[in-house]
Amino acid sequence: MLALIGRRLVNSLAILLVSTFVVFTLVALAGDPLGELRDRQPPVPDSVIAAEEARLGLDQPIPVRYLTWLSGVVRGDFGPSVKPNQNIGAELAPRVGVTLRLVTTAIVIATILALIAGTIAALYRNRIADHLISTSAFILIALPSFWLAVLLKQGGIVVNRMANARILFTVGDISVPAPKEFLPLMLDMAGHLILPTIALTMIHFASWSRYQRTAVVESLSSDHVRFAVLRGLSRNRIVGAHVMRPALIPIVTVVALDLPALLSGAVITETVFQWRGMGGFLLESIANRDANAVMAWLLVAAVAVVMFNLLADIVYAFVDPRVRYGQA
Repeated sequence: MLALIGRRLVNSLAILLVSTFVVFTLVALAGDPLGELRDRQPPVPDSVIAAEEARLGLDQPIPVRYLTWLSGVVRGDFGPSVKPNQNIGAELAPRVGVTLRLVTTAIVIATILALIAGTIAALYRNRIADHLISTSAFILIALPSFWLAVLLKQGGIVVNRMANARILFTVGDISVPAPKEFLPLMLDMAGHLILPTIALTMIHFASWSRYQRTAVVESLSSDHVRFAVLRGLSRNRIVGAHVMRPALIPIVTVVALDLPALLSGAVITETVFQWRGMGGFLLESIANRDANAVMAWLLVAAVAVVMFNLLADIVYAFVDPRVRYGQA
């Protein structure tokens, strides 16, 4: 097991290094961070532009800039921002926690719901339960994520107006001012999570439940399940021991591969509900053409994707012993 984790970790680090160089190059070629400064009227003196180019490292070739940026990242320095007084790391760090809270909650809830709904749909294939679950899944998949988030926000506003009280939080990731005590603070965060989590969860739960249904249907028709039936094992034991375990591998793969989509969905959800998370940071950085800030966001996202796929590989080893012993 340790050897497997070690190999996967080395591969993950190599992938992360290559991906950061490719993304850094693309971001560097995407636009001029000083474009707004150059276009100002009256014109900004050339000496000021040259000083900004030197401060941002724009006067260096891209490979040199990348190595400088990478050495800084190792020390916790994401490089200078277009905004002279902004520390990219200090600005991004608290936002990572906000987004992580939303994405982690959505993944856990969506995975549990997908496992339950997909398994029920497969066990009662072509019956009422299957038709209801499948129809609901297709409807949710067809809904644009931003539209669902807007509907939920407007619905929360209507509920609050009808109740003449704040039943649902529709703005922000935490109240202002925030509660000081631990339990009220946790409850306040949980309350703000409700609508954004529903918006981010529903679409992914719907697609994941379809994968789970297919995996369970294939598992039910496998030879080892037929043999278990011939042995006279109970239905619950067959489903729990011989159907669900092999069916977990596809859903783990799908969840791991969908993390980038979850992060992009979080950008939309945070924008609709006005969360101060990574989504707002990314949009502000793009608007300011702040290459180092965009790279900082992309680096955090890349690390999250790589680590999540590493976690998926570890889960494979527990679910399927062939992976543990290097046979798959």
